[in-house]
Amino acid sequence: MRESYPSDISREQFEKIRPILESSRKKTRPRELDLYDVFCGVLYVLKSSCQWRMLPKEFPKEVRINNGRKEKTSFCIIDAQSVKNADTAEKKGYDAGKKISGIKLHIAVDTEGLPHAIHITTAEITDRSSAVRMVENAKENLSEVKNILVDAGYTGENFATQIKTTIGATVEVIKRSELHTFVVLPKRWVVERSFAWLEKCRRLWKNCERKLNTSLQMVVLSFISLLLRRF
Repeated sequence: MRESYPSDISREQFEKIRPILESSRKKTRPRELDLYDVFCGVLYVLKSSCQWRMLPKEFPKEVRINNGRKEKTSFCIIDAQSVKNADTAEKKGYDAGKKISGIKLHIAVDTEGLPHAIHITTAEITDRSSAVRMVENAKENLSEVKNILVDAGYTGENFATQIKTTIGATVEVIKRSELHTFVVLPKRWVVERSFAWLEKCRRLWKNCERKLNTSLQMVVLSFISLLLRRF
């Protein structure tokens, strides 16, 4: 029996997602590793931001994870966050507005801050075009969405029309107060809290992954870990 770590989830929590992980596996031969240890190994990397080859020896060497279905919602909030690249990242872009060289994380969350769509791009891609692509990719998850809330960065009839055409949802733009004072935007704080949840995982402070898909899976995994601990 291996040593336990603070990043581990319980066996009981793991059993909630075991069927999802098992369903994606081609059963050509008996499993040699404990899938629970494999999953906890990925959580260790996510929380500690260590390199894969520096995993404690108790963990298996290579792991993968797929996300499962989420409950559908009728209301979503969309936002994006730019993340700086580490030297190991192959995909690079420059966000001129925020002066960040790296990638952009785009998410659509419900009123609880839980994700229903996630998309990763290089940082130079606009928020509007990326949001449209994210919605197109997650059309099935968002099929019951009637209203989408965004900030002023998504302003434009073309964006609203594309969203309406894709899933039939209406776009509402919440603009900041013209006064130069701090104002909490109605409902917008929910998506900001979701980004704050992700920042609890050191691996996500910078983009350390070579491939965008790997960056995406790290974000997905962090949300899975959050869901298992909170619900």
